[in-house]
Amino acid sequence: MYKPFLDYLEQELFARFDLQRRPIPKGLESRVSERGKNPATVSSWCYQCSQLRKIRYTYIDAGESAQIFNGVIYPSHKYEIPIMGIDFLSFGKVKNLIVLDFQPLFRDEVYQQKYIKQLKVLHDKYPDLTQNLGMKFYDSNQYFSKYLLFAKTEPQIIATRLFTAYKEYLSLYWKMLEQAQQLADPKDIQRIVQAQKDYDQYSAERDPASGLFSSYFGHDWSERFLYEFLFEDAVPLSTAS
Repeated sequence: MYKPFLDYLEQELFARFDLQRRPIPKGLESRVSERGKNPATVSSWCYQCSQLRKIRYTYIDAGESAQIFNGVIYPSHKYEIPIMGIDFLSFGKVKNLIVLDFQPLFRDEVYQQKYIKQLKVLHDKYPDLTQNLGMKFYDSNQYFSKYLLFAKTEPQIIATRLFTAYKEYLSLYWKMLEQAQQLADPKDIQRIVQAQKDYDQYSAERDPASGLFSSYFGHDWSERFLYEFLFEDAVPLSTAS
């Protein structure tokens, strides 16, 4: 269901950047589960380049029962621009949830005006993809912009309206990255390093996908996938000091 979105992202990445493969820990690149009514396959890809320190995306294909495309793009620590977040989920083609956002590293007004305000024009073009849904697992004021796309929708909307919006959000993100000024002060760079680590920690502790991965691939694999690949800068709560 979301394969066109994955293909488009790859086309854009390889056309725009000098990508290098970023290692994925052994055993986490792909896995097949025979649990449940339909076999599920999870596949992941990870790249890096001078502008983007980590580009990772994952696809779960469980036939008609589940189609999931998730991706996060982390800028180099020399840029303070937001993290790009993609999360499209469909279960039985009946429950379809989409989340697309520039995820801000900081909440202060200067940062919001500089990097988030420009999303408003795109956001306002897609009122059908900006439903006022409550967040069960996250604080909407933490690492989400007020111009995110967040909706429950129909398959035909996903293939048309969402696909168009997705292209426009990516295009704006590339433009933001191109125009971003590189940080030079080590203190400023360290601030970004810490902000991205904080993002990983927050996300790992709340990501509802952990339960989904466990149901398909088992708890141990799911924990490795969460902390060694998806949010590798996070520390598991059981080992945090």
